[in-house]
Amino acid sequence: MTNKLLLIDDSQDMQKLVGMFLERDGYKVIRANNGQEGLRQLAQNQPDLVLLDIMMPEIDGWETCRRMREISNIPIIMLTAKAQEIDVVRGLEMGADDYITKPFDLSELKARIQSLLRRTQRMVSDEPSPTILSDGWLHIDLGKHTVMTNGKPIDLTPTEFRLLVALVQKAGCVIPHRQLLRQVWGPEYGDEVHYLKLYIRYLRQKLEKDPGTPEYLLTEWGVGYRFRELPAQSGDDSDQS
Repeated sequence: MTNKLLLIDDSQDMQKLVGMFLERDGYKVIRANNGQEGLRQLAQNQPDLVLLDIMMPEIDGWETCRRMREISNIPIIMLTAKAQEIDVVRGLEMGADDYITKPFDLSELKARIQSLLRRTQRMVSDEPSPTILSDGWLHIDLGKHTVMTNGKPIDLTPTEFRLLVALVQKAGCVIPHRQLLRQVWGPEYGDEVHYLKLYIRYLRQKLEKDPGTPEYLLTEWGVGYRFRELPAQSGDDSDQS
């Protein structure tokens, strides 16, 4: 099946360069000149992935990304000349899955697209084992994709949930930074430690009683992260109340 990519960029030269390269590689590329048009194309064509510029007229990439995240979990790669780390972090906080600065190598872009699409397909086909863990404050049901703190449901993004699954499935063990990055984001992301730090912070804010003094998501300085082991429950026990 041919994957559909939505390319949102006000530069006609960039649209032509990137679009033609990806079409030669077998992708169907849908083009949009600004954020407003991109949102319309998202609704009409239901692409598999979005390539999103930031500096655009009418609605910029930040706001476009935010609006897309309100209605869809579609993978989003930001393509931009804004290369400072604060901009990268902002893009990830707005809901982007990846951030590539201009100028970029087209083969690197293709690798990132392939990695994101593989990750999305794995989420559909590879369900986590039906593990249920609970200690009174934190309740995790991997089979049902549900997490609660103090009895209240917690909304996790797909990336946050993948990271939590990776940690929970090896609870009690230290998982190195590179291993977590490759497992959650893909083999091309082994050096993107700032991605990992940002999402660990997100999880702590949502799951910990005191994010500043975490009890579950523990840092092993210079090595990686460890999830504290929780008591396991059976599926039957979790249904009784």
